Amino acid sequence: MKKLFCIILTVSLMINTNAFSGSEGSEELSKSSGTTTSDCFEGVSRAFFSFNQGLDRAVFEPLAKGYRKLPKPIRKGTGNMVNNLSNLVTIPNNLLQGQLQQAGLNTLRFTLNTTIGILGFFDPANRLGLKAVGKEDYGQTLGAWGSHSGCYFVLPVIGPTTVRDFTGTVINFVGGDPWYNITVRQDTNFFRDRDFYISKATNSVDFRAKNIESFDSLERNSIDFYASVKSLYLQDRKKKVGNSDSITETQDDSDWEEINNN
Repeated sequence: MKKLFCIILTVSLMINTNAFSGSEGSEELSKSSGTTTSDCFEGVSRAFFSFNQGLDRAVFEPLAKGYRKLPKPIRKGTGNMVNNLSNLVTIPNNLLQGQLQQAGLNTLRFTLNTTIGILGFFDPANRLGLKAVGKEDYGQTLGAWGSHSGCYFVLPVIGPTTVRDFTGTVINFVGGDPWYNITVRQDTNFFRDRDFYISKATNSVDFRAKNIESFDSLERNSIDFYASVKSLYLQDRKKKVGNSDSITETQDDSDWEEINNN
């Protein structure tokens, strides 16, 4: 039962942080639409959305505010580490999409940062001119292969997703995520399943801490907060699938690659 709970929690963290992966906080969030994706079971989704808001206020927001009290170098290094781990999913998806140059760059960045950068806490690759490129996940790959997003819906704890994105997340648990295989499946003797869950939880809290003001602003200025989050999510995913350089009206597009969320 404990492992099942951890898996459910991890799915939620992966979907949310991958859907809108991180932001540093510099621009206004937008509520513009621009999508024709069907909203399946909207009544149920709205109920789950309200439940998730309550969970966020009770758990994730307080954790994020506490995390913000840590010294900035610690928060920066922690963010670097979880971003470095995301390369383990980005690299295979680069290859699946035929992005050979990006795959090579991300592999080199991961190697340098994991070794010289002490497991990614520091980012020597960036200092050497090897700038980070966009994260990729299996939902994006399915989209790049021509798969439609399918219905949009909201799940309890898990949050906003689509049929395609949820399918992409499931792929992680059937062998698509090397970090999951190394830790939870214990393909090596160096890591344990708790390392996977801790990394995902840390990623989620780090992301939430970076976006406290942006979410508060979006909620305050939204006539329909549910519709605003839906629009933001779908805009962001459309941008990622198309590898667009346009800004997804967020606080800082540099890190909003997937609100996150491989």
